[in-house]
Amino acid sequence: MSRAPWVAHFGLKRTPFSKSIDAKDLFSRQAHQEAVARITFCVVESALGVVTGDVGAGKTVSVRAAVAALDPARHQVIYIANPAFGTRGLYVTIVRALGAEPRYQRAELMAQATDLLAAEEAERHRRVVLICDEAHLLEPAQLEELRLLTNADMDSASAFAGILVGQPTLNRQLRMGVFAALDQRIATRFSIKPMDIGESAAYLRHHLVLAGREEPLFADDAIARLHRLSNGLPRMLNNAAIAALIAGAADGKDLVDDACAKKAVAELTQD
Repeated sequence: MSRAPWVAHFGLKRTPFSKSIDAKDLFSRQAHQEAVARITFCVVESALGVVTGDVGAGKTVSVRAAVAALDPARHQVIYIANPAFGTRGLYVTIVRALGAEPRYQRAELMAQATDLLAAEEAERHRRVVLICDEAHLLEPAQLEELRLLTNADMDSASAFAGILVGQPTLNRQLRMGVFAALDQRIATRFSIKPMDIGESAAYLRHHLVLAGREEPLFADDAIARLHRLSNGLPRMLNNAAIAALIAGAADGKDLVDDACAKKAVAELTQD
C-alpha cells in the first residue's frame, strides 16, 4: 500500500491519527474510562444513561470501547447514528434490528417493538443495548416514546439498556419540566471533558506508536501550541497534528517544532 510522502518522510508505517483503528487501540484516558464504566453499568442493569461532551470530545470513541467489550452472544446492540427520522423511525429501527418486518399501523408497530424487546431478553437471553448518538437532536415526541419503551412489568423493569450520547444541550433539554418522567429514569450521567496538556501529549505519543514511531516526534512547544489550538479535543488535535506533520515534512525537518505548529494553526484557523 502506498504511503503519503509526509508519512514516509517521518518513517511511519501508516498514517497516524486516523479514526479507522481497532477499538483495542483507542487512546484511553481517565474521562474515557469513566464513560466506559458508566455505559457498562447501564448495560448490566438495563438502565438508561446519558453521555455528553463537546463536538470531538471522544463520546463515540467511549461507546466503541464499551461495545467492543460486550459478548455478542449475550448482547444485541442497536446503534442509531442519527435520530432524525421521527417517532415511527425509532420503532422501525428497533424492529428491523431484531429481525422482523415493521408493521404498518402505528399502534401495532409500537406493540411489535415492545414484544420483540421483551422476547430478546426472556427467550434469547440477550440484552438489547440501544445507543442513540446525536441524541441532542431527538424531538420531544421521540423522547416521550423512549420513556414509554422503558416501561415494563408495571414500571418495575426495562427490556433494554439505553445510552443517549450527545452535546451538552442534551442535559439541559432533559431537565425541562416536560421531560421530568424520562429524566427521573436516567440512572447515570457523565460529561466527557477536553484533555489537559499532559493527556494531549500522551495522545500524540500513543497514535505515533501505533503508526510505528517510538521516538519523540513533536517538540514540547509544538505540543503546547497544538493543544491550545485544539482546546484539548481529540478530533481537532488529530487535524492539527496532521497539518503540523505535513508542514514539517515540507520543510525537510526531522522533528515537528513550534514553527510547524504555527503553520498548522494558520492553516486551520484561516477564513
